[in-house]
Amino acid sequence: MRGFLFVVGPLALGVLSAANPAAAAPSVERGEYLVQGPAGCGNCHTPIGPQGFDTSHDLSGRLVDKNPAFTAIAPNITPAGRVAGWSDAELSRAIREGIRPDGSLIGPPMPFTMYRGLGDEDLASIVMYLRTVPAVENDPGKSEYKIPLPPAYGPPVASNTPPARGVTAEYGAYLAGPISHCMECHTPMGPEGPLVGTRLGAGGFEFVGPWGVSVAANLTSGPDGLQDYSDDEVKVMITQGRRPDGSPMHPPMPYGYLAKMTPDDLDAILLYLRGLPALPDRE
Repeated sequence: MRGFLFVVGPLALGVLSAANPAAAAPSVERGEYLVQGPAGCGNCHTPIGPQGFDTSHDLSGRLVDKNPAFTAIAPNITPAGRVAGWSDAELSRAIREGIRPDGSLIGPPMPFTMYRGLGDEDLASIVMYLRTVPAVENDPGKSEYKIPLPPAYGPPVASNTPPARGVTAEYGAYLAGPISHCMECHTPMGPEGPLVGTRLGAGGFEFVGPWGVSVAANLTSGPDGLQDYSDDEVKVMITQGRRPDGSPMHPPMPYGYLAKMTPDDLDAILLYLRGLPALPDRE
């Protein structure tokens, strides 16, 4: 069973403590790029129909996971949802810290392990964009948890300054962590969440869905990971969900969203992954 109290180090988040003079001002355009691109918010918050994501009901919520421990429902985050009555600060806190305005905690699988590292400008841009999306009337219901949630996922987050944007391993870590939360799914789970301190990127977490069972791949630089794949092969797997032999990969990887990444962002993520210490699939 997944735990819910996470400790994340600076390597996993790629967040620098120094001020970033190159940080851009928040914008709707940046928010749209993140939400509809590498952050892939619709991968959980957009309903799925027979033909895939129902973009006519984009971001209006759906059932994400139902298992013996919980029923997780991603809420409607369009202006027709409950978030319409939240202030920007309240919505920001809900995204980054998992705490609603009434003080209640948002449960898994929202990846707060990673989202706690979202940079201030990027978080503000996401909120700005969500305020502009079409309002879609849809009530997907409420999540139910049969397991206790912690009081919080960590101490309050006052401010985060991410690395400067660019094709660097540091920015790639930020993209693969707080933005796309790759490193949560691709890191083995322990009693208190992803083992980012000892098994970062080693894969192995199983996802069960209508497609069957998919296992998060090892993303480290060793022979059990990406060592034998070319850069182009890794990029195709990330953005198209296709292995080098042509076989399709399965959800829940948000391939369609990741395909909207800029070439520079994709290169930065790859540079970061190539630098991950080699780890075997199993300890």
